[in-house]
Amino acid sequence: MTRTVYVNGEYLPETEAKVSIFDRGFLMADAVYEVTSVLDGKLIDFDGHAVRLKRSLNELQMAEPCSMDELLEIHRKLVELNGIEEGLVYLQVTRGSDGDRDFVFPPADTKPTMVLFTQNKPGLADSEASRTGAKIISIEDIRWGRRDIKTTQLLYPSLGKMMAKAAGCDDAWMIEDGYVTEGTSNNAYFVKNGKIVTRPLSNDILHGITRKAVLRMAAEAQMEIEERLFTIDEAKEADEAFTTSASAFVMPVIEIDGVMLGDGTPGPIAKRLREIYLDESRKAAI
Repeated sequence: MTRTVYVNGEYLPETEAKVSIFDRGFLMADAVYEVTSVLDGKLIDFDGHAVRLKRSLNELQMAEPCSMDELLEIHRKLVELNGIEEGLVYLQVTRGSDGDRDFVFPPADTKPTMVLFTQNKPGLADSEASRTGAKIISIEDIRWGRRDIKTTQLLYPSLGKMMAKAAGCDDAWMIEDGYVTEGTSNNAYFVKNGKIVTRPLSNDILHGITRKAVLRMAAEAQMEIEERLFTIDEAKEADEAFTTSASAFVMPVIEIDGVMLGDGTPGPIAKRLREIYLDESRKAAI
């Protein structure tokens, strides 16, 4: 089935979608993005993604391509046109193009480029991976310093995924100055003696929308949470671990650098948080 996508105000078959070869998103990764999950044909945490999008645009001095109300309608229209019950909506906004290549920003009145597309993912909420748990490796974090801005500069995370795949694992956690920052496309946590430990927010990690929701729900469930720096060795000695992201929700981790956590199956806190998150998110979906 050919998807319907959105490009600068038009809904088009994906085979007809075009962006200029001089677009700064293509030439310089001068672009930001968001990913919103769809469950039961409704959007999960849309408001949080919209707020973070505005923040990313502001941090890069990039114009907003439309109002947030218009953005919501575009998301809903694409979900409807593509018949998405469970899946994802990807949004990318670039600084656009003035018709040539230059390191200097184009004139301030240059229109941003905005594209959106969907991915149909039946079984997203009940994935096999969530039942078996993920195996991860640790790698050096050599990304730029503004990871709090959700840009399309994803080459190193992609390389990290491939390093994990080559090692027979599912993902990688990155380490900087001896401490875990985050996963290649998710926030990282471990659990020891019932306490959830995760790195605090800063420019060093993405301010995850799912992270925020899960930590709030954990607190409401009377779970103990500690936000601090932690090492990969601490995580290896944990009772369990997990990651959070918009596309995988709460994903249990069962192995780190070849070290099995607990009995090698998803831990009780990760499983409970996944249940709570999916239940509450479905109720609040729009």
